[in-house]
Amino acid sequence: MKNIRNFCIIAHIDHGKSTLADRLLEYTGTITDREKQDQLLDDMDLERERGITIKSHAIQMDYEYEGEQYTLNLIDTPGHVDFSYEVSRSIAACEGALLIVDAAQSIQAQTISNLYLALENDLEIIPVLNKVDLPSANPEEVTDDIVDLLGCDASEVIPASGKTGFGVEDILKAIIERVPAPKGNPEAPLQALIFDSVYNSYRGVETYFRVMNGEIRKGQRIQFMATGNEYFADEVGTLKLKQEPKQVIKTGDVGYLITGIKAASEVKVGDTITDAKKPTDGAIEGFEDVKPMVFAGIYPVDTEDYEELRNSMEKLQLNDASLVFQPESSAALGFGFRCGFLGMLHLEIIQERLEREFDMTVITTVPNVSYHAYTNKEPDEIILVNNPSDLPDPSKLNRVEEPYIKASIITKADFIGPVMSLCIEKRGQITNQTYLTQDRVELNFDMPLAEIVFDFYDRLKTVSKGYASFDYAPIGMRTSKLVKVDVLLNGQNVDALSALLHADNAYNIGKRMCEKLKELIPRQQFDIPIQAAIGSKIISRETVKALRKDVTAKCYGGDISRKRKLLEKQKKGKKRMRQVGNVEIPQQAFMAVLKLND
Repeated sequence: MKNIRNFCIIAHIDHGKSTLADRLLEYTGTITDREKQDQLLDDMDLERERGITIKSHAIQMDYEYEGEQYTLNLIDTPGHVDFSYEVSRSIAACEGALLIVDAAQSIQAQTISNLYLALENDLEIIPVLNKVDLPSANPEEVTDDIVDLLGCDASEVIPASGKTGFGVEDILKAIIERVPAPKGNPEAPLQALIFDSVYNSYRGVETYFRVMNGEIRKGQRIQFMATGNEYFADEVGTLKLKQEPKQVIKTGDVGYLITGIKAASEVKVGDTITDAKKPTDGAIEGFEDVKPMVFAGIYPVDTEDYEELRNSMEKLQLNDASLVFQPESSAALGFGFRCGFLGMLHLEIIQERLEREFDMTVITTVPNVSYHAYTNKEPDEIILVNNPSDLPDPSKLNRVEEPYIKASIITKADFIGPVMSLCIEKRGQITNQTYLTQDRVELNFDMPLAEIVFDFYDRLKTVSKGYASFDYAPIGMRTSKLVKVDVLLNGQNVDALSALLHADNAYNIGKRMCEKLKELIPRQQFDIPIQAAIGSKIISRETVKALRKDVTAKCYGGDISRKRKLLEKQKKGKKRMRQVGNVEIPQQAFMAVLKLND
């Protein structure tokens, strides 16, 4: 055990985490020249294109230092805020963390939030200053920032470059010297923490775990404590670039387990594995079920593809247990699914994977969050509202609560004004403002989650010219004055365009929705009224004018009554047409509602 080191890497998006991991693998000889490729631990095309880690990975390296063999387990973590629960479990499986900061961009919001997670778990932090070879790098200043943040000594910050490989040896040396060896009792009953799982279409779910106490053997009967299910350990082993089967994985080490489980939902990240015959006394703390934060409807463009979409969603769920969905139908879009996601990035990724991996073109409705509604009849009974149509009738409604978050935004001092006015427009209340350095400020806001799922992130990047970084954590439910805004087309309610909005913004957004739809809906032979309504009260109206045929063209001169007779006849025809005519809504209209400010 004394020669095992378990560590993770924490960094903001695009600070060179995956590239540095590549260099560590090369330097320790874990991969050969033939296996080399950039961002080796990111297997999805999406991860490579966007330069983000979506799924965390683990890999074991062997390294000889001062004549002794050491086993280094790198447990990679995703950097994005949507996956913060996965990050917290990966951190719980480690004793140390490399804190990577870009020498050109300095400290960003996600670095700080993941750093606090690591400090809560008492991890040994090794600060690394990456990308020092860039012409725009500012190593002295950024080193001072890191020293202020961590309270460490400037000599402890390791300068490195993931691209050239400079400083990699110093990092490995620091991991061995500074990160403590794992503690645990090899004689105790088995207790192992699940920090990740991946789905393999041939072998079922592969569970990645870290042994806290005891040991796990091939063929042993094991139990998952959160679900209570028992399985046989068909295969255990360590995670090199390819899996290496072993007979036993001992205390402190990291490995994988194959039990032939077919459903990803049976393996919960953060669960404890123990021996079925001699179980451990208590589960490892910190386990929770992953809760979706953002809900949206996903519908096939062609209703005939509904079954195909269901199959695609089920296959995606095998890979991604945090995706939840249930069937629903809409008058405007036919049959589809109501899906729950961890956040906006998660929604984007699922939508993109459906298109790439399964060739499914889908329509996504306006994303919204989960509200709690209370009625007058039973004031204590909570009605979960994931869809605007679930909201009880306003006459029976007592109050509605919506989820709030604590947002932390780090930006340059020049952009404080625009960032603040954006957050206040989104109903945010400022709680704190701290100057990290002379020209970098951290702003904290309490704001409703619903305001962020719309277009907040894009607009934040716009007002700060790309310099602001953003991170958030949920802080619970608060009572709010919410109303349901319906959109009526030709007098018909289009349920897919309904939205739950704050009463103060309802008129404004309703008006903008009507204007946007007027641009997108093609003209018909009859007038189409587009209305936004709260209950039975119309708050805004636009009209798409009819295409008219000039019926009076054949009347040259003569009495006006002849022309009027023809026009009246045309008017009757239009009226009849409007009663039976139905309006086709183009697909862009559903997406346009998301981009009202463009």
